[in-house]
Amino acid sequence: MKKMLLSAVAIFLLAFSLYPPREAAAIPAFARQTGMACNTCHFQHYPSLNAFGRAFKSSGYTMVGGQSMVEGDMLSIPAVLNASLVTKIRYQKTNGDVNTKATNEGEIQFPDEAALLLGGRVGEHIGFLLEASLKDGDSNFASFKMPITYNVMETDLSVIPFTTDAAGVSYGFELLNTGAQRTSRPLEHRKDISAAQYIEPSGDGDAAATGVSFVVSRSLYFFNYTPFYADHGDSIAGPFIHYFRAAFTPTYAGWDLGIGAQYWTGTARQGASQSAAVHKHADAWAIDAQAQGMVGSYPLGVYLSYANADKSGSLTAGTKDNNIFNSESTNDDKTAWAVMAELGVVPNRLTAAIGYRGGKNGNPNGDGKDTDNATFLALAYNATQNFQIQLDQSWYSGDANDGSATGDSLTTLMIFAAF
Repeated sequence: MKKMLLSAVAIFLLAFSLYPPREAAAIPAFARQTGMACNTCHFQHYPSLNAFGRAFKSSGYTMVGGQSMVEGDMLSIPAVLNASLVTKIRYQKTNGDVNTKATNEGEIQFPDEAALLLGGRVGEHIGFLLEASLKDGDSNFASFKMPITYNVMETDLSVIPFTTDAAGVSYGFELLNTGAQRTSRPLEHRKDISAAQYIEPSGDGDAAATGVSFVVSRSLYFFNYTPFYADHGDSIAGPFIHYFRAAFTPTYAGWDLGIGAQYWTGTARQGASQSAAVHKHADAWAIDAQAQGMVGSYPLGVYLSYANADKSGSLTAGTKDNNIFNSESTNDDKTAWAVMAELGVVPNRLTAAIGYRGGKNGNPNGDGKDTDNATFLALAYNATQNFQIQLDQSWYSGDANDGSATGDSLTTLMIFAAF
């Protein structure tokens, strides 16, 4: 089955390569506002940002240039509301027991994601981004943020209220492509290429977050402080969990570099009512780095990360609230390190990636079997700048992956498109 799948993908990519590329844009909502193609803001392919893309995001999505404007007293908005339809269609195959997991037999996820993205300029200093899910069972108001940004002495100062059902607190503001934020990673198997994604909050919330980000951003660095609670939608909340993020983004010898750190700490009491309120605690940190540039005529991106989530204490014993990054049942810290490189083997068309993640899952079963490693390969083909075919393959090793139920392999064939 796997050989047939790989052969089909190879033929598909070859057929597409016979056609010349067409002008398009990865997130048309922003491309229509600015009048720029997606590779103006993205490195190799969506969603990875380059330096210009970071500047656009830092400005709070307010940059214009491609549209007629409605201007008046205290009014400056595009003449039309910009929208994009974003879809992901996936086929996934794992190799475990067919009676324990749907993907062990192969599963078509159509769509894996379907969202209406509205975004852009609200005013000279205010922008917004709304992800409205079109998939059955999901929250329609999936993610939303509204950056309020002023530029003072070439420094963007932003206050960003936000809420998200699954992207984590870093959804408020993030610029690197290391997976420090769920959607800001180059390829699909996020937990296999990003240490921060490996330790992400798990459970019913699945990285839900609501808060306000306070951001200082320049071309050379950015800093983000966010008080938040780990939920989506209405909630009694207080005090807040605290999130800190700092990164240095220099350019050296033509290479776009980044190095940063994340830190989560504190406890929030939250819930739909006083009687239902619970305590949620965060205790984790991560470091990451990236380098994006050219090797000859070939674009190359390299991404590194390390993350640690402390083991949870016992609520009943009163020692420490359960860590949302490391479940109550774990016995040890949850840690991971990851490295990935992506090369544009056919610039602007086809990239190939290789990566490795070394992980420890916190020994949830108390049996000492906690080593959880992944070897990763991928191809990403841009039929146009906003239509991508991606093939990801992960192989899992370590004593945490010796069971037949989950298997030790994951294959994903995906179409990503934005209109």
